[in-house]
Amino acid sequence: MKDGFVKVASCSPKIKVCDVKNNEAEILNQILLASGEGAVVIVFPQLCLTGATCGDMFFSDTLLRESMESIKRLADASKDINAIIAVGMPVKAKGKLYDCVAVLCKGEIRAFVPRTMPDDKLSRWFECYSGGFEAIGSEQILMTQTVFECEELDGLKIGFEVGSDASIMSGVCTKLVSLGATVICNCSAEPELVGKDKALRKHLLTVSKELICGYIYAGGCDGESTTDCAYGATRIICENGRELASYDGFISGVKVSEIDIDAIEALRRRTGLFSSTSREDGGMFPMAFSLDVAETALTRPIAKNPFVPDDSVDRMIRCKEVFEIQVQGLKKRVEHTNAKSLVIGISGGLDSTLALLVCVKTMDVLKRPRTDVIAVTMPCFGTTKRTRSNAQIICEQLGVTFREVNIAESVKQHFADISHDMNDHSVVFENAQARERTQVLMDIANGVGGLVIGTGDLSELALGWATYNGDQMSMYGVNASVPKTLVRALVEDYAHSCPDEVLEKSLLDVVATPVSPELLPTDESQNSMNQKTEDLVGPYELHDFFLFYAVRFGFEPKKIYRMACYVFADSYDSETILKWLKTFFRRFFAQQFKRSCLPDGAKVGSVSLSPRGDLSMPSDAVSSLWLSQLENL
Repeated sequence: MKDGFVKVASCSPKIKVCDVKNNEAEILNQILLASGEGAVVIVFPQLCLTGATCGDMFFSDTLLRESMESIKRLADASKDINAIIAVGMPVKAKGKLYDCVAVLCKGEIRAFVPRTMPDDKLSRWFECYSGGFEAIGSEQILMTQTVFECEELDGLKIGFEVGSDASIMSGVCTKLVSLGATVICNCSAEPELVGKDKALRKHLLTVSKELICGYIYAGGCDGESTTDCAYGATRIICENGRELASYDGFISGVKVSEIDIDAIEALRRRTGLFSSTSREDGGMFPMAFSLDVAETALTRPIAKNPFVPDDSVDRMIRCKEVFEIQVQGLKKRVEHTNAKSLVIGISGGLDSTLALLVCVKTMDVLKRPRTDVIAVTMPCFGTTKRTRSNAQIICEQLGVTFREVNIAESVKQHFADISHDMNDHSVVFENAQARERTQVLMDIANGVGGLVIGTGDLSELALGWATYNGDQMSMYGVNASVPKTLVRALVEDYAHSCPDEVLEKSLLDVVATPVSPELLPTDESQNSMNQKTEDLVGPYELHDFFLFYAVRFGFEPKKIYRMACYVFADSYDSETILKWLKTFFRRFFAQQFKRSCLPDGAKVGSVSLSPRGDLSMPSDAVSSLWLSQLENL
């Protein structure tokens, strides 16, 4: 439960219909198995204690009495288990029979949660619960529908659906979420039908995404009667539209994963759609339960590159969508300003290559000649033959206007004017080149009635890896919300879909070239790259990971560190990850002033740093709270 991760389990025991003692033993075995894997929320199917296919045997007092005795024994047997446990069973109350979930926690039956919606398969035997409270047995256990709130983890609030309550029309799930539930558990028993699993999975993913919640589905038991139907043992765990673990066959077992309560709460805070209604609304009063807080071993899938899908088809679709947004944003700006041309600095690096591709596509969409794109290469002290060559080849193959302006002499003159020693390769040496390039581009644009198109990406903006009033400035920034890992994927995707073999080869070489501002002098051959960005500020795959979880979810540094160590265990040791995470937070806070005056640029994803609506952050914010947490790890 530490860091907001809650280990949960969806279980499907192998049962025998009406054999309560056998089923009790099977359920207890799976409770022990799930608990042994660290699960603190353990969910079983609807009516699993008796079987959902008992038919008129549900009317038998013998079966009902044994079920009640059995659930008491299960509660006692699980008193040392650190978990809240849901077990489906029939419950008799005031002469009526209800389809319920018994909620157990540390030796107690906390409540019976009844089904509220009609179910054609079970309506012959069970009543629908209509609200209020009902005391069951001499122990006065309440039968009620409510939200169960964990005392130790404020965000862990659990609501239970039973069988047909999961239907869209019931509104039970929405009601539970409006009362604060962050995790919905559905205890169900559904016969298998052709195509059912696909539809069910789609439904659960949609519900969990629209309601921003975790969802645990236990869908049936191996061993139900096959007189009329075959029952499966479907188990699904999902969170906010994402599947974490699942099984859709017929064999009994346990599926375990972790639901991230912090992520659910963070997204709800951002949307503002889930402010809880009155806790007493509709007779629903919250019930508290207690769990021991322990470390939660991570097994859930966490993407190494949260901005770039792992699946090749999804990645291709993502790239096409992002590229189209970039093009449409620039198209509108060109139309609005009546720009006669687009002026872009082309270095042979990733960012400027992507920006150039966007410019070219924009002109194609506008049915204007590609020569209206003026690509300017501005070699200086650190330019290598490799990047210079790629820049020229790409421009020639794309058919844009290519210009070269060597800025070495003008920069040297500037150094002389300000009395800066050429051998002093400090920040003055580097930034003078960046600002000279921006001046050249701006002046060319003024001369041709054009727009200067910025090339800087989201990752560079997060780290402040840009020269203020140099490459930080432009008239429109097409890459402003595209992180470095996605820039690489976009250029690679374009290359693979390109029919021009020469262009494809150069684009792929750009992808393979180390990221560098090329501001420090090369050797005489101009082949060696003496400045590699990732050696200086850290790997971009790490920084993009940090950026996503820090900005999108507002996670604490210690949680991001833990997740990064889990995800990048095969790539970086923990000391390296910690080093660059400190760098990220230090630079992220210190460089906000550069982001406060960003040029316009279209947002393409859920994370953006525009000061006009995406990141409202004072330039004077202090990073000490975040860094001190990392120092104490």
